[in-house]
Amino acid sequence: MTRAYLDWNATAPLRAEARDAMIAAMDVVGNPSSVHAEGRAAKSLMETARAQVASALGADGADVVFVSGATEAAALACAGRGLHGADIEHDAMAAWLTCDLPVDRQGRVTVSDPAVTALQAANSETGVVQELPQGLAVVDVTQVFGKLPFAFNWSGAQMAIVSAHKLGGPKGIGALVMKRGTDLPPQMRGGGQEMGRRAGTENLVGIAGFGAAAEAAARDLADDVWTGIEKLRTILENAIAAAAPETIFVGNGALRLPNTSCFALPGWKGETQVMQMDLAGFAISAGSACSSGKVRASRVLRAMGFDDDVAGSAIRVSLGPTTREEDVLRFAEAWARQYRKKYAPAS
Repeated sequence: MTRAYLDWNATAPLRAEARDAMIAAMDVVGNPSSVHAEGRAAKSLMETARAQVASALGADGADVVFVSGATEAAALACAGRGLHGADIEHDAMAAWLTCDLPVDRQGRVTVSDPAVTALQAANSETGVVQELPQGLAVVDVTQVFGKLPFAFNWSGAQMAIVSAHKLGGPKGIGALVMKRGTDLPPQMRGGGQEMGRRAGTENLVGIAGFGAAAEAAARDLADDVWTGIEKLRTILENAIAAAAPETIFVGNGALRLPNTSCFALPGWKGETQVMQMDLAGFAISAGSACSSGKVRASRVLRAMGFDDDVAGSAIRVSLGPTTREEDVLRFAEAWARQYRKKYAPAS
């Protein structure tokens, strides 16, 4: 069976550039905090990666603090600050927020006071992209980074959260980007690494892979790779709609990530569809990967006003630079075949 990976929002396959950078970094002996030649070589490698991430994110002149991933970045940025958000935020952000901001049927959030608000730039489940107001306390660009143009310096945000594995870097490394001079107490205390904001010897191999992946992702964006992916998304949705006209495409009235399709068919549980498609050779999801195994209706879709039947039947298909039209059409055919088995009237 030829499998097709259609779950890029959960994690992107490791880019060749990131793999090569990580292998090379494994041979760098020194600790970046050491002052001898070996330590300085490690420090130089780390600072090169920091500059790569900053450049790709439009954050030149900002502080890029390497952490273990977006979850740690969210905790560092949001804990104890009394920030507000919406119920569509990723669990890693929502855990630290008062989620009381209104969300419309298309998944768009109304922000009243940006200075005390944390907001995701795009939702991982629906792909809905927010119109970001100037001056946000925290913006989560985990899903946008590398897929849509974003410049931290132009956003007016105080801090931004990113993760390497969403754009083809390694898992277990991310960054909190902040305006230079931001006073932020560390949660990890010890040796004072990362400008005193995150103690602990830096993950040099992961950081090197992150920098290389960020640079490659920026090239893809400049080369307009995602426009082609958006066309594949349209082909997919047209095929699904032709097979099952009653399908609900979530957020299709709003700007979405070019690679993301979230759709629901009430009465057909999302986790059942995921298992059926897995057996047919396709990796998809029924929501955020961090919520896998939790049999419950999508919190995001419920916040958008959908009932439990719709929210519990939604699946997400997310595409990437290596997805082919053949993959999309084969998936639509396999999905339609299962649909007919479930809904075709008995003869």
